[in-house]
Amino acid sequence: MDGNCAGEPREVAAIERAVVALRRQQRSHALARLSARRGTRSGPYGALPDAVFQLLDVVDEAAEHGRALTVTEAAAALAVDQPRASRLASQALEAGLLYRGTDPSDGRRSLLGLTADGREALDEIRSFRQEVIAEALEGWPAADRADLARLLSRFVTDVAAVTDA
Repeated sequence: MDGNCAGEPREVAAIERAVVALRRQQRSHALARLSARRGTRSGPYGALPDAVFQLLDVVDEAAEHGRALTVTEAAAALAVDQPRASRLASQALEAGLLYRGTDPSDGRRSLLGLTADGREALDEIRSFRQEVIAEALEGWPAADRADLARLLSRFVTDVAAVTDA
């Protein structure tokens, strides 16, 4: 491989395996199970499926970029079909975590947005995820944690540039 490549084949293979392992952990709902074991998955939203909170994540991410999502756009962002996204949105709407608004540029389109309760629930989930990450990195030197934050963010951005092109 030349100097322009991301690394040696062994390094690339190790990164690929780590990405797959993270994806497998996400699919197995490892954080949800941990939250249940620690008793933090409770309250009015504790029975909602993880996918509802993933929906809140994508709605919030879109809002951070100045956009609101339709259910169809949320389905694409979640990599689920439109009926599944519609059911998730209905659950979030019924729980008071999302609201449905009208697109000012096209009154036929409904846009999803976080309610104050949705923001609070998402903040709690993010706080839990950050606690787990902090716990996992507890024994790491500060420089390693800083390197991981910098390099992982760069990696995600660069992979998105390739895959979204």
